[in-house]
Amino acid sequence: MTLDADFKRGNLCVVGNINRDIKTSPLPSGDHYLRDGETSVASIVETIGGGGANSACAAAGLGATVAFLGKVGADALGDKLEQTLVRHGISAHLARDKSSPTGTSIALSYANGQRHFVSCLANNESLAFEDLDLAALAGFSHLFRADIWFSKAMLFGGNERLLKIAREAGLATSIDLNWDPCWSRAGAAEIRARKNAVRAVLPWVSLAHGNIRELNEFADSSDLETTLRRLEEWGVQGVVVHRGSQGAGFYANGSLIVEPPVPVTRQVNMTGTGDVLSVCMMLLHEQAEIPVPQRLQAANRIVSRFIEGRLQLIPEL
Repeated sequence: MTLDADFKRGNLCVVGNINRDIKTSPLPSGDHYLRDGETSVASIVETIGGGGANSACAAAGLGATVAFLGKVGADALGDKLEQTLVRHGISAHLARDKSSPTGTSIALSYANGQRHFVSCLANNESLAFEDLDLAALAGFSHLFRADIWFSKAMLFGGNERLLKIAREAGLATSIDLNWDPCWSRAGAAEIRARKNAVRAVLPWVSLAHGNIRELNEFADSSDLETTLRRLEEWGVQGVVVHRGSQGAGFYANGSLIVEPPVPVTRQVNMTGTGDVLSVCMMLLHEQAEIPVPQRLQAANRIVSRFIEGRLQLIPEL
C-alpha cells in the first residue's frame, strides 16, 4: 500500500473559518502599493478560503473522509461556499446568521515570499460553541480546530468545551497556532489574555501546528528549542513545525525530527502550503505503523506538488 493510499484511510472533522478568498499571483514588493496607482498581475482567482475550509478541502482532495463545521451568513455567498464543500465530498454542517454576512479575504502574495491579507470576516468572528453540530463528530478519529484566534466566544471558553468533548469521545485533536491578528495591534494585556486562553486548552491537544515565527511568538520565546519545550510542558503531546524552505519537523517526547523539503521547479500556489502540510500529518497521525520520518517525507511530497500546481486542493468558486 502506498502512502497516497494511506491518506485515503484517514478522516478529519474540521471546525474553523470559511469565507471567500481572492488571491493574486506574486506581486513585486515595494512601497508603491501605498500610493495612488494600479498594478497588473498575471492572475487573480477566487477560491474557497479560511484555514478550516482550506484544510477540509485539502483532506478531501487527498481522498480522506471529511466533515466541516462552521458558520456563514444567510446570503448567496454562504450558499455558494456550502455548495463548493458538498461538491468536493465534504459533509457540511454550517450555522447561518442573518446578522453576520459571509466574509471575504484578499490575499496579496509577493515575489519575495511574503504575504498580506485584507479581510472582513464577520461570520467567522461570530462563531460560537452553540453554532456547532457536535453530532458530526460521530465516526471520526481526529478533530482539527483551525483558526482559533478569530472568534472571541470560542477563544474564551468555546475552544476548551469543544476540545474536551472531542478528547473524552476518543478523538485525537489538533489546533493551528497561526498568527493572531491582535499580536500586531493590541495592547500587552489583551495579547497576554488571548495567549493564556489558548495555553489553557493545550492539555486537551494532541498536535499543535505552526511555523517557527508563530510558535515562538505564542510561547514568548526567541528560539525553537525553548518554544517546543514550553509547549510540551503546557500539555501538548506533539508539534508539527512548518519550516518553509527548510522542510517540516515533528516534535514529541523531547525530540525533534526534521525532513528537508522536496524541491519545486515553479511556484504556482504560495498560500495554503502550511494548511496542506498539517492536513497530511493529521491524516497519518493515527497510523502508528508509519514512522514519523516517512510521514514528514510524504507530507513534503504533497506540499511540493501543491506548490507546483500539479495537485489542486483548494477549489475555485
